[in-house]
Amino acid sequence: MAIDTRNLEQMLSELRAASAVAHGKPAAAAQGAEGADFGLALKSAIDQVNSAQQSAQQMTQNFASGDSNVSVQDVMINLQKASLSFQQMVQVRNKLVTAYQDVMNMPV
Repeated sequence: MAIDTRNLEQMLSELRAASAVAHGKPAAAAQGAEGADFGLALKSAIDQVNSAQQSAQQMTQNFASGDSNVSVQDVMINLQKASLSFQQMVQVRNKLVTAYQDVMNMPV
């Protein structure tokens, strides 16, 4: 289960451009070093959530196939960790969407 980040990256670039225009800079200046760090941190977090989801799925498959090295407790703990990390990422996305909408609704 891979997470599609194309729409998120597009929103980030639009937010950077809007921020640059609001500060009186040309829109091309939005690609500065500070914006890149946030984008990299966000991509890293998404990759970690994706990794947790894939790990939990693999462990579940191993348990279902009868692997004696995998206990039901470990499977349930990993599934809960993956679920919580995904829910957290959804909340971050919701906050980003709200911030984007606030910026786009600002009077110019």
